[in-house]
Order: sequence, then structure tokens, then C-alpha cells
Amino acid sequence: MTDTAMMDPVQEVLNKLRPFLLRDGGDCELVDIEEGVVKLRLLGACGTCPSSTITLKAGIERALLEEVPGVVEVEQVF
Repeated sequence: MTDTAMMDPVQEVLNKLRPFLLRDGGDCELVDIEEGVVKLRLLGACGTCPSSTITLKAGIERALLEEVPGVVEVEQVF
């Protein structure tokens, strides 16, 4: 079940990070949030980049854990 209360705060953080992804030819899409697990789809260059796992875990996940209470993990969906 989607955690709708977290959608707006998560989207705000993603919007802050989006310019960095776009600069490299990529983007991300919020797919769902279930029990604190944020499910993202990496788009464009980010979807095929060998460093996408690092981007997801070290960049996006770290920012969400710091800024959005209740986030426990970020998971990539395809």
C-alpha cells in the first residue's frame, strides 16, 4: 500500500536533485513508497549508466534518509 503522506516530501527532495541528473542526461521517476521503501525508476542516461547504483544509493538514498522522516531505503524498479 502506498504511503501517500511521504509522497510530497520525497518529491520535493527529488526535485532538488533533478537538475544534477538532467545535467548528465538522466532523470528519475517516483514510482511508489511502501513501508518507507521509496521505489524509483531511473530514466535516460541514468537508466543505463554503470554508476547508476552509486547515484541511487550514495546520492538519492542518502538525501532522502536525511531529509524525509520514515524513509528506510531506496529501491530501483525497472
